[in-house]
Amino acid sequence: MERITALPDPPARPVDAHKGSFGRVLIVAGSRGMTGAACLAGVAALRAGAGLVTVATPQSAQVVVASFEPSYLTLGLPDDVQGRLSQAALPTVLTAIAGQTAVAWGPGLGRSDELDELTHVVYQAASVPMVFDADGLNALVQRRTALADSHPAGPRILTPHPGEFARLTGRSVEDIAEHREDLAVDFARQHGVIVVLKGAGTVISDGERVAVNTTGNSGLATGGTGDVLTGLLAGLLAQRMEPFAAAQFAVYLHGLAGDLAAAELSPAGMIASDLLKYLPRAWRRMGY
Repeated sequence: MERITALPDPPARPVDAHKGSFGRVLIVAGSRGMTGAACLAGVAALRAGAGLVTVATPQSAQVVVASFEPSYLTLGLPDDVQGRLSQAALPTVLTAIAGQTAVAWGPGLGRSDELDELTHVVYQAASVPMVFDADGLNALVQRRTALADSHPAGPRILTPHPGEFARLTGRSVEDIAEHREDLAVDFARQHGVIVVLKGAGTVISDGERVAVNTTGNSGLATGGTGDVLTGLLAGLLAQRMEPFAAAQFAVYLHGLAGDLAAAELSPAGMIASDLLKYLPRAWRRMGY
């Protein structure tokens, strides 16, 4: 097992670049009552430096998501009576994914049998790098046997917190807390994915390499900060960073933004949307 301590370089930004140079991100997120997750992830992908970001969300949530930030595009998708994506969204989703360089799936989607099936199909079929978080992970739990036997068409990054990882692995949260690195490495190797096991000292592994993050503080333990990380990671992937490197860099940058925010606002006073304001300062602190 190779232990990685040095940070990778971020994507280059040539002076003659245009927005197409920095990739296209699709964020599939949100539902009625959980539009904030989609908004946070969408802005974070832009703050990662992505050239074009589209937030795909249920039609009933589209106006709210679009009104949050004018810098991303939105795509309304068929939804059910509860305001969650329906299985009828599949053709539109697959067409939209085909035009992207990276996709994030899951923040605020909610739970339903149709979403479980939709998530499973997309997990297998999409050839672009994809990040699965939040309800995207919960949907994969329902197809855990299929996940174990799957051979997805492109790179997959899973970003569970300990509770989600417990459901994915069938282990207890206490067991995970005691064996974070070993379990993350084993799961990544067995399933052919990159695991970002969140928490103090976030663990990143592809089954062959492992890194433990050194930034972040207790102020990140609040709703929505994981959505920001998902968007950041997708934005870096869209700029064609190697997936393990993108995960390691995104986690570090996310934690550094949290540290800068906490220094001014206090850990207790931070909220997730503060990270969006401090990400540019984190980039500057890192010298970019």
